[in-house]
Amino acid sequence: MNAPKAMQQYKQVDVNSTIATASPHKLISMLIHGALEAFAKAKGAIERSDIEARALHLNKGNSILLGLRDNLDLEKGGEVAANLDRLYVYMLETSLQTGRENSAEKAQEIIDLLLEIKQGWDEMPIEYRNG
Repeated sequence: MNAPKAMQQYKQVDVNSTIATASPHKLISMLIHGALEAFAKAKGAIERSDIEARALHLNKGNSILLGLRDNLDLEKGGEVAANLDRLYVYMLETSLQTGRENSAEKAQEIIDLLLEIKQGWDEMPIEYRNG
């Protein structure tokens, strides 16, 4: 087995272990991080004129946004969940524009919004983190 392949398999085991033991709060944090990474890579692909990578990373980011949206509890979450739902829809629409217009600025807009969500999520008081 070659070293890069072994390292990748090790990382995958590490990620799977983290997911298996993570709290719901940590799982959402991981999704937000994944979305940030995907849209940052999409922005880089746009700047390099790499259409294939742009599509790959926008699709990954969109999938994560859909997952975040699907995990909202609109009944328990009240106004905050409703606002996040609208924000996720807006980011999905902006992502479509990003691809259509090949716009690094639109990708950055999504990144900026995700950073705001991440900051709020990270600052959530501990007593609210487990539901």
